[in-house]
Amino acid sequence: MTKPMPKREPTEAVPLTRRQAMLAMAAIGAVSAATIVTVPTATAADAWPAKPIQLLIPYPPGGSADLLARPLGSKLQEKLGQPIVLDYRPGAGGTIASQALARSKPDGYTLIMVLAAHAINPSLYPKLPYDTRRDFAPVSLVANLPLILAGSVSLKARTVPELIAAAKAAPGKITFGSAGNGNTGHLAGELFDAMAGVKMTHVPYKGSAQVVNAMLAGDIQLTFDSISTSMPQIRAGRMTALAVTSSKRAALAPDVPTLAEAGVPGFDINGWYAILAPAGTPRAIVDKLSTEIASVLTLPDLRAQIAANGYEPVGSTPEALGVHIDTELVRWHKVVQEAGVKLE
Repeated sequence: MTKPMPKREPTEAVPLTRRQAMLAMAAIGAVSAATIVTVPTATAADAWPAKPIQLLIPYPPGGSADLLARPLGSKLQEKLGQPIVLDYRPGAGGTIASQALARSKPDGYTLIMVLAAHAINPSLYPKLPYDTRRDFAPVSLVANLPLILAGSVSLKARTVPELIAAAKAAPGKITFGSAGNGNTGHLAGELFDAMAGVKMTHVPYKGSAQVVNAMLAGDIQLTFDSISTSMPQIRAGRMTALAVTSSKRAALAPDVPTLAEAGVPGFDINGWYAILAPAGTPRAIVDKLSTEIASVLTLPDLRAQIAANGYEPVGSTPEALGVHIDTELVRWHKVVQEAGVKLE
């Protein structure tokens, strides 16, 4: 037979001493503080932006980055409710602006619009003052943009075969300009030399607008330039179009052949534009910015405005941009090696 369990008398509450009460209150306060500590971070991310945003541009006003950043920035500031301030930091193939971003506070208030040169520079400059992947947070791939091989009106060659023949007949005599050492236009020209078996002389400038001015003045004979900055002069008859550098014809110039079609099989170089933030920028801010960029790039008026200058809008996730940059780093390293370009 099972014995019944002994009946327990209720335990009398023992009053806390003053010291015990103080320790208990301190413990409760510590728990409350630990609970509250995450709130300011979430609130800060939700409240972004609370002041103007600085967008670094690696090239001077009037170039292809500027022509895209202005309309994009205008739409973004409508969505975000804060001004987008364009800050031009030209020089050294975009590395000056990139270094400035890498040293900026990662709070979402300093960004950069990089070009394809961002993925080219590690293969050209042996000692960059930043790490191309580690020091930046990808935000969004904004747009692609073909380059166009354009000639001055004084250049007798009007087709790519005629250009190749003229360059072979006078090695080093034909000059081509680009928006700076190591930029996409420079690499396109060097790769053209390698693939066509010719030798032209590269003349670097500080931006696309300066290249166009040099072409119009007759200081150079050719340029591998963004279609956005050269096309107005081509339409006006002040420059001639020989080919586009991309694998397919450009919507802005459907009658202009690709270099592959015109006699340089396999040639394929395309420009691109992306937004980066400093590494360590809160993911909530990066995601919000990426989403807003993708959103404004669907607006019909913005799409029409940038398409008129040859841009092909994209609007990607941060992850997709990271993969794109990784791919481009490998691709441009190969191009640099094939072209034999070296910069100090």
